Amino acid sequence: MPAPALPSVTEQAERLIALGATGPLDPDALRKEAAALPDRPGLLVVGGARPSELAPLLRRADRPGFVVEDMTDVDDFAPVAGVPDAAVWLLTDPDRGDHLTNASPAEADARFAAEGRTPMLLTEGVQWVLQVPEVLERNFCFMTIGSRLRKPSGRFDARTPAVWISGGTGRDGRDRKDAPKIGWCWWNNRHTWLGFGSGAGRVVPGHHG
Repeated sequence: MPAPALPSVTEQAERLIALGATGPLDPDALRKEAAALPDRPGLLVVGGARPSELAPLLRRADRPGFVVEDMTDVDDFAPVAGVPDAAVWLLTDPDRGDHLTNASPAEADARFAAEGRTPMLLTEGVQWVLQVPEVLERNFCFMTIGSRLRKPSGRFDARTPAVWISGGTGRDGRDRKDAPKIGWCWWNNRHTWLGFGSGAGRVVPGHHG
């Protein structure tokens, strides 16, 4: 199923401002940065926005989003590869990766490399859901394997961040049923209800090619 259409970059900036989701930028700075992006479809991403601060701003079924209790280090999940040295950028052609459901993150990563796709960062995935909440559908949610946690040893933590919908069980609690949820899965595990977020590339302000 195609991803829901995104509003214009200007409209996306105003939505982030209205939600208080501008990260380290003040509203005027975000408007200025967004205005310098090319006029083309894509997801406006604030580079310094922290997932832990964005999660409560998510909404589904009138319930706020949250981070699972055993992911207190959510903001330490950093880009695996380099990202633009810019306050904002445009992630072009964001996709939920439904065709990759039941693949492991390792397998999906290999597919993206072969196809020239860019694995989505956790902060990109969360900001995508902020803009178009209907991206999250029951049984069709997504992992964000562009972000991983590196251990002091230099190896990656086996957890892989994902954005999905709470079932209201276990430590989530019944009052969180149907709420947007930031959690994690194991790097080599498969899930029939999780795809893999990706984009065609990242474009920075001032680039109009």
